[in-house]
Amino acid sequence: VQLQASGGGLVQAGDSLRLSCAASGLTFSRYYMGWFRQAPGKEREFVATINWSGGSKRYADSVKGRFTISRDNAKNTWYLQMNTLNPEDTAVYYCAAGPSSSYSTSTALREYTYWGQGTLVTVSS
Repeated sequence: VQLQASGGGLVQAGDSLRLSCAASGLTFSRYYMGWFRQAPGKEREFVATINWSGGSKRYADSVKGRFTISRDNAKNTWYLQMNTLNPEDTAVYYCAAGPSSSYSTSTALREYTYWGQGTLVTVSS
């Protein structure tokens, strides 16, 4: 199983970015997907999660209303649209997948089975 995250970069406060995560080696529609992030010197934290069909989504309070998670099961890819970025969003963003047989969605790191390598998002003020 491979998860390949992409789309990170250096942007200014107020800008937008869209992260993508492409999965291979798994039956995509049988997994819920998530995004987590880890800022320098901090623990990895939950950002957003989406169930297998895309009908259920959850967000961290810090990104609610600014970030949108989505997925395209035909492309084995899910996305994180990030709007109105601020310097506090600077982090390495990780995509992750967990089996829908266990949960519909999850905010907990331990409930994800597969992880991507991370993509760096840097927001300058």
